[in-house]
Amino acid sequence: MNRKNVRDYVNQYCKLRDVQYAAYTQYARRYNLTTNELFVLDIIWFADDGCLQSEICERMSATRQTISAIIKKFLKLGYVSLSECKNDRRNKIIRFTQAGSEYTKKIIPPAAAAEIDAMAELADGDIVELVRITTLFSNLMKKKFNEI
Repeated sequence: MNRKNVRDYVNQYCKLRDVQYAAYTQYARRYNLTTNELFVLDIIWFADDGCLQSEICERMSATRQTISAIIKKFLKLGYVSLSECKNDRRNKIIRFTQAGSEYTKKIIPPAAAAEIDAMAELADGDIVELVRITTLFSNLMKKKFNEI
């Protein structure tokens, strides 16, 4: 395919990506959260025994400073606690406090259900194909951006 046609598809894809991101952003704003704060709550919510800050950074492709600032905010609000990781004392395990669980259960389970409901409206084969192609494209994007 020629580069102009590919550019047109890139623009279409970017608009679709922006629609998805805007949905998360608008939802986060309902709770006076940033999109990144919403994503951090989601990651901690689904981490059965807490998670490390480094895991959140990796999952979100975010800097340690960005995630640290979010965790500090949630610490001040009393929503999370930090405990030492037995394997690496420099790393802290982030878990919800009771207040954090109460706060987050109003936000994350409905959002997760919306994601599942939206994807469930696709045919099984389309879901598999969507994930396969998005994975391929995401890995290529990462590679190409690392090359420049």
